[in-house]
Amino acid sequence: MKKETIGANAGSVWQALQEGELEVKAVKKATKLTDKDLYLALGWLAREGKVKFNEVEKELFISLA
Repeated sequence: MKKETIGANAGSVWQALQEGELEVKAVKKATKLTDKDLYLALGWLAREGKVKFNEVEKELFISLA
């Protein structure tokens, strides 16, 4: 996969998170990304320090940092 594609997917995740904190499944549904593409995009955003993660009762929530 090209970096440009991962970056574009990260932008889609970023846009979805503009609404506020979401559970991973909700981000996947909003972006229509595959698991692999979603996790690559989240890794990109996490590496840049743009998202934060919060685990509540075994559910993972993501929000903008």
